[in-house]
Amino acid sequence: MIKLKPFLFLLLFFGNLFILQAQDREDLEKRRVELREQIKRISELRISNQKKQQSVLTQVEDLNQQIRSTEDLIKLTNQQANLLTREISTNTNKIGELRKELEQLKADYAQMIEKSYKSKSQQSRIMFLLSSENFLQAYKRLQYMKQYTNYRKQQGEEIKANTLKLQELNTNLLKQKEQKDQLIAENRKTRADLEKNRKSQNTLMASINKREGEFASQIRSKQNQINEIDREIDRMIRESIAKANKESGSTSRTSYELTPAAKALAADFANNKGKLPWPVRSGIVTMRFGTQPHPVVKSVMVNNNGVRIDTDEKGKARAIFNGTVSEVQAVKGANQAIMVRHGDYITIYNNLEAVYVKRGDNVTTNQELGEIATNKATGKTTLHFLLYKNNQKLDPALWIYQM
Repeated sequence: MIKLKPFLFLLLFFGNLFILQAQDREDLEKRRVELREQIKRISELRISNQKKQQSVLTQVEDLNQQIRSTEDLIKLTNQQANLLTREISTNTNKIGELRKELEQLKADYAQMIEKSYKSKSQQSRIMFLLSSENFLQAYKRLQYMKQYTNYRKQQGEEIKANTLKLQELNTNLLKQKEQKDQLIAENRKTRADLEKNRKSQNTLMASINKREGEFASQIRSKQNQINEIDREIDRMIRESIAKANKESGSTSRTSYELTPAAKALAADFANNKGKLPWPVRSGIVTMRFGTQPHPVVKSVMVNNNGVRIDTDEKGKARAIFNGTVSEVQAVKGANQAIMVRHGDYITIYNNLEAVYVKRGDNVTTNQELGEIATNKATGKTTLHFLLYKNNQKLDPALWIYQM
C-alpha cells in the first residue's frame, strides 16, 4: 500500500510556497505599474516644459527624475524576472516529484488490479467467506473486501487528480516562461530609453557647467524664498501652540498641553511610525528632508524642512492620520496651508489651491483636505509636506511607508 503522508506534505509545502510567491509577484507588479505611470507622467511634463522653453535647470531636474524612476523600474523588472526564475525552478522540481509519486501510485494500482483480477471470480470470493471459522470472521472478511474495493477506487481517483495537477503545472510553467521572456524584452527597451536619456542629461549638464555661477545664484535666490516660507510655517506652529495652551490654561509656547485623549492619539500616531500612508494618492518625492546638495548644481547646498512631492494635476492632499485641523492659513509664495494636530504631532499640507476643511474639523486617515496647486510656469503639481512634534522638525521619510 502506498504511503500518502509524504505526498500530502509535498502538496502543502509547495502550495504555501506558491501563495507566498504569488503575493510577492502581485506586490512587484503593482509597484512596476506605478513606476511606469510615474515615468509616463514625467515624460509628458518634460515635453510640455520643452514647449514652454523652460530653464535648463528645470529640464535637468525633470530628466533626473525620469532617469531615477527608470533605474528603479529596471531593478524592479529584474526582481520580477528573478522571482519568475525561482518559481519556474520550484515548479520544475514540483513536477518532477509529482511524476515520481504518480508513477509509484500507478505501479501500486497496477499490482492491485492484477491481484484483484486473479481472485475476482465469484467462486473464490464465496470460498473465501465460507472458509471462515465463525460468523465474526466471515463478517470481518466481508468488510475487508468492501474496504479493498473502496481503496482501489480511491487510488484511481488519486491518479486522475494528480494527472490533472501535472497538466496544470505544465501549463503554468509555460506561462511563467513567457512572462519572463516578456520582462526581459521590456527591460531591454527600458535600458535603451535610459541610455538615450543619459545622453540628453550629459548634453544639458555641459551647458549648465558653462554657466554654473549664474545658475548657482538662481538657486540661492529660490532657497531664500523657501526659507521665508519655512519661517512662516514655524510662526504658524508657535502661534497655534500658544493659542491652544491659552485655551487650556497653560503658558507653554514650545509644546502642547495634552489631555488624556490627546496623549493617547499621540501615542497611537507614534506607534504607526514607518507605516503611515502617503499624503497623496500617488507621487514622486522631488526633494527630501534636510540640508543637501542641489540635485543639479552640486556645489550649492539647499535645505528643506519637509518633503516636496510631485503628483497628478488636480491631485488631492490627504490626511495621513486621524486628527483635528488646528490652522488653515494662506502662506505667501505657497498658496494655502492646512495644519492638522495628532496630539503633540503636527502634519502640514502646504501649497493648496482649494481647501475642503476648516479649523476645528476632525479628520480621518486618507481624508481629502484640499486640492494641490499646479505651478503655471513649470506645469508641476507639488505638495509641500511637513511633519513636526511640537516645534521639532521630523523627517517624513522615517514615518511614511516606503517614502
